[in-house]
Amino acid sequence: ELRHRASPWQRNLGYPLAMLGLLALTGISVLIVCFHVLELLLDDAAMPRGIQQDASLGQVSFSILGSFGAALQVVLILYLMVSSVVGFYSSPLFTQLLPEWQDTPLTKIIGNCVSLLVLSSALPVFSRTLGITRFDLLGDFGRFNWLGNFYIVFLYNMGFAGLTTLCLVKRVSWAVQAELIRALGEDG
Repeated sequence: ELRHRASPWQRNLGYPLAMLGLLALTGISVLIVCFHVLELLLDDAAMPRGIQQDASLGQVSFSILGSFGAALQVVLILYLMVSSVVGFYSSPLFTQLLPEWQDTPLTKIIGNCVSLLVLSSALPVFSRTLGITRFDLLGDFGRFNWLGNFYIVFLYNMGFAGLTTLCLVKRVSWAVQAELIRALGEDG
C-alpha cells in the first residue's frame, strides 16, 4: 500500500538510490572486514587489543584515509547499528517484541529497552572486532581476553564476511530473478 501511494519520483529514483546505498555500505563493510582478515594473517598488531601508543585524541588519525576514513567509519558504524536492530526485530524469535502504536504494555517496553541497551553495548566491541574502527571511546574494550585470541577474532571476521556476502548475493539474485520472471511473464 505504501508503494502504491509513493510518488513516481520516490518509486523511480528514491527506492533505487536507497538500495544502491545499502548495497554500497554492505559491500564496503565486507571489503573492510576482508582487508582486516588479511591484516590478521600478516600482522599480529591487527588484533583488536587496546591502543598501544599514547596518542592524544585529535593528534593522530585512527583511520588510514584521514578525515574521509573517519567519516566512513562513522557511517559504517551507524549502518551496522541500524542493520543489527532491523535484523533483531526481523528474526522470528523477537517479532512479538515489536512495539504497537498506542497499545504496548509496560513489560514489552522494558523488553525493548533491554534489547536496545544490549545491542548498543555490543556495538563498540562488534565494530572493533571486525576491524572497522580502532577507537575506544570511553571504554577500554581492548582489555577483553578473547580479543587477543587469534582464532576467535579470525573466525568472527570470516563468519561476518561469509554470511554477509551470502545474504547479499541471495537478496540481489532473488530480486533479479523476480524481475526476470516478471518481465518474461508479461511478454509470454
